This record gives sequence, C-alpha cells and structure tokens, in this order.
Amino acid sequence: MPPFLDVAAYAPPRVGMLAVGLVSEVFAAPPAGLPRFDFALCADRPGQVPTDLGVPLAVTHGLDRIASADLVLVLPWADFRTPPPAPVLDALRAAHARGAVVGSHCVGSFALAAAGLLDGLRATTHWRFADLLAQRHPSVTVERDALYVDEGRILTGAGASAGFDLCLHLLRREYGAAAANAVARDLVLPPHRDGGQAQFVTAPVPEDCEDERLGAVLAWARENLHEPLPVAELARRALMSRRSFARRFTAATGTTPHAWVLGQRLGRAEELLETTDLRVEEIARLVGYGSAAVLREQFVRRRGVPPRTYRRTFTRTDEVAAEARRD
Repeated sequence: MPPFLDVAAYAPPRVGMLAVGLVSEVFAAPPAGLPRFDFALCADRPGQVPTDLGVPLAVTHGLDRIASADLVLVLPWADFRTPPPAPVLDALRAAHARGAVVGSHCVGSFALAAAGLLDGLRATTHWRFADLLAQRHPSVTVERDALYVDEGRILTGAGASAGFDLCLHLLRREYGAAAANAVARDLVLPPHRDGGQAQFVTAPVPEDCEDERLGAVLAWARENLHEPLPVAELARRALMSRRSFARRFTAATGTTPHAWVLGQRLGRAEELLETTDLRVEEIARLVGYGSAAVLREQFVRRRGVPPRTYRRTFTRTDEVAAEARRD
C-alpha cells in the first residue's frame, strides 16, 4: 500500500491561488487508473481564507485535518516573512513525528524551516528567496538551483510550476512512472524533470527558428532511445555545431544533453518495467543500453534499486511474479 492516500494542503492567509489550483489538479481529481485521494484544503480555522489575489477562498477544514493526513503540503503565501502561528508549527511537527510525509514548494519552505523540520537537511525554495532562507535558517543546506529536494519524509520544491514537478515526483516515487506520467499527460505537462535541474531557464519555451529545430530533435530522440544518441548526432540533426547545440540545449532545458538523454532512457525503462512483461534484457535494448547489466548499474545509481526490484514494487502481474521466481 502506498504511504499516502489522505492528503491535506495547508492554506495560510493570503495563500497563493496558483498553488491552490496546482495541488487540487493533482490530488483532487486525478485521471482514471489512479487512487481516489482523500484530498482537503485546511486552514488555521474553517471559514473564508484571503488569497494573494484578494479573492476569498472557502475552506471547510481546520488544523485537525493535518492530524489525520498521510501527506501534508504547505502552500506558499504572500506574508511568508512572518512565521505561521505556533499551532500551525506544532501541527506540522506532530504530523512529521507520527510518520506523515511533509512537503512544500516555493516559499512554503519557510514554514517547514520555522517548524525546525529542515534542520540538518537540504532544501530549496523560489530562487529569489533562497538567500533569505539560508540567512534565517543557517542549519538548513539551501539548494538554490534545485527544482525540488527529496529528503525522504521531507520534500521541498522551488517556485511556481516547480510545485507540479514536486507533486509528480511524489507520485512517481510512491505510485510509479506510469501513474505520474498519466497525471502529466492529463495536465499537458512534461512527464519528468529531475530535481537537480536548474530552476532558472532562460528560454523555457523555445520560440525562434533554431529552438524549433531543437524541439524537433528532442522529439526524434525520444522516439529513438534505442540508438546511441551522441551529442554530435543530435547537433547534426539540429543543423548546429556541437558547441552551439550544447549551449542552446542547456539554455532551453536547464540541463545537459547527456543528462537529458539519461533521464529519458531511465524514464522509459520505468514505464516498460511497470506496464509490460518484457524481460529486463529486452528493455535495456529498447532504451539504448548494451546489456541488462548496464541498465541495472544506471538504475541502482539513479533510482536506488535494481530494475527487477522496481518492477516488483510497482506491478503485480502473473508474468512479473514468474520472473521474480526465476531470479
């Protein structure tokens, strides 16, 4: 059983409406095939909560909702420079102490830091306020450029749309790549961005002629993961020099071509492990690795478990059980 089904999102006064919509889209109405999360917004007390847009938000649950949740998310709010009231901090500490997963994105990280939950851990926030978080909470290692940071039962994300990345990462971590990708498709979002990817991307939506070619090359690469995909070949298809291609690629995606290809290979391997009964050797070939041993090495290094363990975690088919017995 995945560790969270009961999800509570705390909405402080002057909560960000974007954040409210974000977590609601992911957990209040997931697409078919995913569990029905018991999702609720909660506040200091039930009633009308002011938002950053001035539009009041009707919230029917108080802090007692945090006491029962498996996953507690702290939403960003406009007055984050002032710590939340003591009862809120106590509720967050109690949730973490009883084993709930606690997360935040954007300046919601300031609430977790004020509760002492980030002491001795790595964390991130919106890049504009990373220095302020580090100054106020020197015991926290602030990852200024990360999209999200996973410290097990404590997770923090960067600003704005990185909240989607954090939520999709949680779904991927607990329910598998197919579940996270289903939500991403439903929301018309990229299926996976590594937490270490840079927050600040100079051209997140390519617009000019060369970037359009770059987008076409990336689409081609996704369809040809079984090929070697060296940078020189990608640059040739983009009609750029290798040096120009690498520079434009990083500007447009926030990561290097090598890291991007590696992420695509592993993501596709995850989906195939979850949704097919193909042998690991065949999956390795389809995603561009020379052998199952190479795939296993990369999988353990990046995901922490070997492919067959991952498959047993996220699938329960007769074919998988048979493969497990063969192991």
